[in-house]
Amino acid sequence: MGKKSAQRHEGHDAVQFQIRVLLLGVLVLVCFGLLIWRFSVLQISRHAFYSTQADSNRIGIAPVMPSRGLIVDRNGVVLAHNYTAFTLELRPDRVGDVDQTIAELGKLVDIGPKDIKRFKQLLSESKSFETLPLKLRLTDDEIAKVAAQVYRLPGVEIKARSFREYPYKALTAHVIGYIGRLSEKDQQVLEETGKLVNYRGTTHIGKLGLEQKYEDDLHGVTGYEEVETDAAGRAIRVLRRTPPIAGNNIQLSLDIKLQQYADELFGDRRGALVAIEPATGGVLAFVSKPGFDPNPFVDGIDAQSWKELNESIYRPLNNRALRGMYPPGSTFKPFMAMAALEMGYRRPGDAIADPGFFSLPGSSHRFRDDKAGGHGYVDMYKSIAASCDTYYYRLAYDMGIEAIDRFMPKFGFGQKTGIDLPGEVEGILPSPAWKQKRFSGARFRDEHRKWYVGDVVSIGIGQGYNSYTPLQLAYATSVLANDGVAFKPHIAWHVTDVRTGKVSTVEPTPIARHDFKPENLAVVKQGMRGVLMPGGTAFGISGGLEYAMAGKTGTAQVITIKQGEKYNASRIHELHRDHSWFIAFAPADQPKIAMAVLVENGGFGAAAAAPIARKLTDFYLLGKRAEVAPPAAASKSGSKPATPEQPASQEGDHD
Repeated sequence: MGKKSAQRHEGHDAVQFQIRVLLLGVLVLVCFGLLIWRFSVLQISRHAFYSTQADSNRIGIAPVMPSRGLIVDRNGVVLAHNYTAFTLELRPDRVGDVDQTIAELGKLVDIGPKDIKRFKQLLSESKSFETLPLKLRLTDDEIAKVAAQVYRLPGVEIKARSFREYPYKALTAHVIGYIGRLSEKDQQVLEETGKLVNYRGTTHIGKLGLEQKYEDDLHGVTGYEEVETDAAGRAIRVLRRTPPIAGNNIQLSLDIKLQQYADELFGDRRGALVAIEPATGGVLAFVSKPGFDPNPFVDGIDAQSWKELNESIYRPLNNRALRGMYPPGSTFKPFMAMAALEMGYRRPGDAIADPGFFSLPGSSHRFRDDKAGGHGYVDMYKSIAASCDTYYYRLAYDMGIEAIDRFMPKFGFGQKTGIDLPGEVEGILPSPAWKQKRFSGARFRDEHRKWYVGDVVSIGIGQGYNSYTPLQLAYATSVLANDGVAFKPHIAWHVTDVRTGKVSTVEPTPIARHDFKPENLAVVKQGMRGVLMPGGTAFGISGGLEYAMAGKTGTAQVITIKQGEKYNASRIHELHRDHSWFIAFAPADQPKIAMAVLVENGGFGAAAAAPIARKLTDFYLLGKRAEVAPPAAASKSGSKPATPEQPASQEGDHD
């Protein structure tokens, strides 16, 4: 019994063992099956996904900056270009202690706090395998010193980089503008507009002028390098390179020789000049004096230089042609004459007897003419040629502000011209509604907001609350010269695509056609030609004139002169003296150039602004260049100038 029981027990154990072996075998098979299935998923089904993920871990993308497009004048003269210079750079993934390395390099070259601050900012924004500039524009001596020690400074490199330069400096600063370092605000705007990807690796962007306006054209397309890295993020080799595409080149309508000559004619005087081709709207010259050198702004201007520019009472950073607002003085009169003729308030032969002043009905206050005793009998021709204030006092009174406000926008007064420069202001074409808004603050009383008849009388001679930019005066003159056909002013002329060579032209398309009566245009233009004839306010500049020129002088008051007082420039601070204006177009029958010239605090229009216009027109039409005798430098003393918006005296304009 015992023996049989033991045999049965052994048999049972064997069966159980076989079952366990079988189950274990099944489990092993299942596990192998799962492994095979998982391997198939990893190697076949999701191979592409994991392969891409692995590549992303070992491959980094390094952006390659494109070369910025060139800016040239109408004759191909380069106004903004790039140049290559050597830069001291660090590669963070190969530098052990960045601060220690910078300290070592500081013994070889002059590395300032500004350089370190810029580097640290770039370091926080960049990939570890990108080289970052520490010291820009190394001298030959600095290159030699670093090259001799670079073997013991891992991660230190000397590389060639592209830099932006403006060879004409202050002469073109207010037109070309400049590029500057990308700010957080710039990056936010780029992200909102979907352009940030194209700015990876880019350190600069257009900040002012054409550089800002045409940023999309000038910047180009960023290239990329695929860089293989090891587990520590160190670059091993470049796998593939997509080259960058350079920015487009821009050719301007601007003539830099004309610009240079205009600048010379101004000398040390402050002011602005805008010259336009009436038949196209192309800007030939665009001057704002004084200017500033834009080159220091590219990599960040130092605090002391910025303070000097920003706090100067002569405001070199202010673009006077685009943003400076001034009463137009008597240059407003030809447009008042056009309004009177077109709206039926005057006929060419209608004449007045000018006693030398105008008084409102029932008022003893006299609005004086600039000529004591008056101009005698004055018709429309004489009112323009001799610049009779009394004629326009009465005309403005008869027309009323509503009629003036309706008509003057035809010439662009009180509105932006739409020029391709950022920051243009509208100017002020006054009206009762404008005055209500302008003096709406709690610090103003009801009498400040009320519109008075005397307000419109002053507007008739371009004084009072009238305030426009030199660009607006040049645009208005070009519309008049072009018989009412208005072209939007533009500085860019051609844009060349560097990839295809295709040239896109800014076509001269009229933005408005005002159906002025030819006979009315002829009367006003004849009056403007009379300005340069005997009896005209600018006859003094007409000597030897080889073409017909039409113009108008203007003298705009800056501060109020009390009634009964006589204006004496020698007793007034230089910054408070009258502004000198001259508008002109030539040849008068087929105008090729129209311009507005403003000399700040220059006195009579015929004395300061008109000679500049005459000489510049001679140069443009005839190629004649007069010797320029530099005027006396402006006084460096004195307080800030009066605010442009304050109403000037209601007394006569002196041409």
